[in-house]
Amino acid sequence: MAHDFKLCNFTLQFLRGRWFMMFASYLIMAGAGATYLFGVYSKTIKSTLGYDQTTLNLLSTFKDLGANVGVLSGLLAEVTPTWFVLLIGSLMNLSGYFLIWLAVTKKIATPKICHMCMYICIGANSQNFANTGSLVTCVKNFPHSRGMMLGLMKGFVGLSGAIFTQLYLAIYGNDSKSLILLIAWLPALLSMIFIFSIREKKFSRHPNEVKVFNVTLVISIVLALLLMGMTIAQKYIDFSHIGYVACATIVCVVLFCPLFVAIREEYTSWKLKKKELESVPSRVIVEEPPLPVSKAPVSEIELPEYSSMVKIQEKEEVGCFSDIFKKPKRGDDYTILQALLSIDMLILFVATFCGLGCSLTSIDNLGQIGESLGYPQHTISTFVSLMSIWNYFGRVCSGFISENLLLKWKVPRTLMMTLALILPAIGNLIIAFPFSGSVYVASLLIGFSFGVQLTLLFIIISELFGLKYYSTLFNCGQLASPLGSYILNVQVVGRLYDKEALKQLESKGLTRLMVKELTCIGKQCYRNSFIILACVNLFGALVSLILVKRTMEYYKSDIYKRFRDQMEANEKEMKMISTAEK
Repeated sequence: MAHDFKLCNFTLQFLRGRWFMMFASYLIMAGAGATYLFGVYSKTIKSTLGYDQTTLNLLSTFKDLGANVGVLSGLLAEVTPTWFVLLIGSLMNLSGYFLIWLAVTKKIATPKICHMCMYICIGANSQNFANTGSLVTCVKNFPHSRGMMLGLMKGFVGLSGAIFTQLYLAIYGNDSKSLILLIAWLPALLSMIFIFSIREKKFSRHPNEVKVFNVTLVISIVLALLLMGMTIAQKYIDFSHIGYVACATIVCVVLFCPLFVAIREEYTSWKLKKKELESVPSRVIVEEPPLPVSKAPVSEIELPEYSSMVKIQEKEEVGCFSDIFKKPKRGDDYTILQALLSIDMLILFVATFCGLGCSLTSIDNLGQIGESLGYPQHTISTFVSLMSIWNYFGRVCSGFISENLLLKWKVPRTLMMTLALILPAIGNLIIAFPFSGSVYVASLLIGFSFGVQLTLLFIIISELFGLKYYSTLFNCGQLASPLGSYILNVQVVGRLYDKEALKQLESKGLTRLMVKELTCIGKQCYRNSFIILACVNLFGALVSLILVKRTMEYYKSDIYKRFRDQMEANEKEMKMISTAEK
């Protein structure tokens, strides 16, 4: 009976603990990257609904708009519990992508273009609710290790495209229409399963915290290499359905390995806590005159340091929309308007417009790029999977490497952002002037740099503007992405592609009305547009150098000191509570 009670007690602690929450967040993030699969099923939408490239790029722009405009989820997270944010996100994901699947499979009347744009915008916007619910909560639970945590979280998002590819091949076969159905129900199911596991928790720093993240990093790298191997093997070998099922099973086993890490660490914490309680000596309670403030909490009476910290924090708290032009020091908690109207945020906005706007444009056009250069459809799926995997490597490398460079040599994360804007410019030029196998190299560079940029953006915002309104600010920080995607994708790439396609039709004596689908074949289809994208990326790199100069001194200081002080106060409070319970 005693053994059963201990097992039940540990199970409850595990399910409520932050290590299980971390594992649940990884799974939610692994299902939150469906937008990166647009290159796989975009051809199906284009051919089934009879869109030209400009219309398809308009659809992809609304996808990017939904994926990056997360202000609603951020503001909602400020006033509602996390489970409600995840619930809304799962419902949006299911409804948006399910309607797209119904349209593509002709189970409903062909929707108008504006309706399709609305469907994909709603479906893509759901990933912001998953990000806000799980990612922001994890950053607040692990403030000292936010670089590594964000790298891992965004890394699993980057891998989601390759993971989804293996799952849909195992469940539905090589059917891109069914991929849309999988995107509709699986992420929604993951959020619903763990809806009550994701919440902010008050804990002291775990002694093995960095080691746990390193172990999880190794697991995720193994998963990424495994997915890469499967992707390459499936390109050259014809797999049977049983073979695809075996691949998907192996992927799921590795994906669940962080659960065993979480169980081990929670068990270690449980034993330490139990040992500390057993080692607390009995105390003789002596009657003393009542304190002047008899209703003060125990932690404030016996912990003056913690009490003074709480009072300072209460004094410094200001309204969300007050003191707009009286900005605090970098790293302190900015209000929403203080951050949005700061020069640092403006520079980040321009750099994000250039970098992420160009990267999203490249990713969304990957399917048509492969088609124009004569690659078969199965190879195009390979490009998307490889870009997803290198996107992962960019995310985890930016998190872990930038953390080590910052702690050891005080290298500003903003400098790494500048370098991440130069890499995609090289990839753009490779697409503009293609050679044999050039798309593989370009997908590597663009996918890797995209992962680096996105993760660094989220980390930099948390470090410059604080964590108090992080739910809203990190969503506001990526607003430039859909704007850049619309201008570059629709107005530049889409129009120049259609212009080249019309030239090819005219050379054959045909008109636009004579063909159902406007297609361009040849190296010239994307040459001019991707030269423009390369120039935009380089301009963004130059702009980001301004932020490097502005933040150089800040990153030389101890930017995590206030969080260490707060963690020490939490540890003292928890010890006092444990002693009082004993």
